[in-house]
Amino acid sequence: MAKDSAIEWTHHTFNPIWGCVKVSDGCKNCYANTFSKRVGQDIWGVDKPRRTFGEKHWNEPLKWNKEAAAVGERHRVFCASMTDVFMDDPYMIEAHPRLWKLIEATPHLDWLLLTKRPENILKMIPNHWRERLPFNVWVGTSVENQKAADERIPHLMKVPAIVRFLSCEPLLGQVNLWEAVQRGESEIMAMDESEVGDVWYTGAWLHWVIVGGESGGNARPMQTLWAESLRQQTYGTGTAFFMKQLGGVRDKRHDLEQFPMPLRVREFPTSYEAPRLAPYGTLAELTTPTPAYYFDDTDEDDPRHD
Repeated sequence: MAKDSAIEWTHHTFNPIWGCVKVSDGCKNCYANTFSKRVGQDIWGVDKPRRTFGEKHWNEPLKWNKEAAAVGERHRVFCASMTDVFMDDPYMIEAHPRLWKLIEATPHLDWLLLTKRPENILKMIPNHWRERLPFNVWVGTSVENQKAADERIPHLMKVPAIVRFLSCEPLLGQVNLWEAVQRGESEIMAMDESEVGDVWYTGAWLHWVIVGGESGGNARPMQTLWAESLRQQTYGTGTAFFMKQLGGVRDKRHDLEQFPMPLRVREFPTSYEAPRLAPYGTLAELTTPTPAYYFDDTDEDDPRHD
């Protein structure tokens, strides 16, 4: 947990527990696992114990909520940096009821729930959240490459959250968001109405895209072209884009002045009105209003190459 977090896109971080299990390429050099080992915690892996916390830890967000209310601001809380909130793990399952109540008790905090397991979200949230999540809950999934995008974005799209976001960090390859969005929309349109919450109430599928390269001793390099492609896919659509860092072994290169000009962008979803990234409707309706989002830079016949 950290008040005044060093992570550029949040104010605070909160962890119900510490510990997780690696599930994909993005987990290979997990900073949370590395940090846990550094402080003597052997809590990563299947059947490993997790680190849990007491009353003081759980009461901190209540203080943050009061502080935000006192200054008339909304503050963001990243949950969780040292675990996965939707991990199918007995320690996490035990912590869920307390976490959901804490979120409901802190209306001046926007809770950013980020997961690599979006398929578990609707199964694990409270029943009374399934039609529409509380207004202060933003839900995101990690997308490190095309495989992760294709697998995770359709699950995220089925979550009726006021903000749905992607954390493309560490970005390990070029990603075409539209391919995954199209797949997710097809799945939703094929579902019975009783199976789907109010996923359309914000009018868009994705509201925010965060991008960053990997950092640390074994960092895998990110090509800036991959990040620029994501910027291009969101540009002019109303979907916020946030370039966090370029990544690197000795320097994570998070200073905006170090970025190529097209990537000197740090936007937040400042309005809950619908961005035009992917409005619901037919495929024709999807492609017409926002052609920039669907720009395939490998298609030589696309007129935007001219």
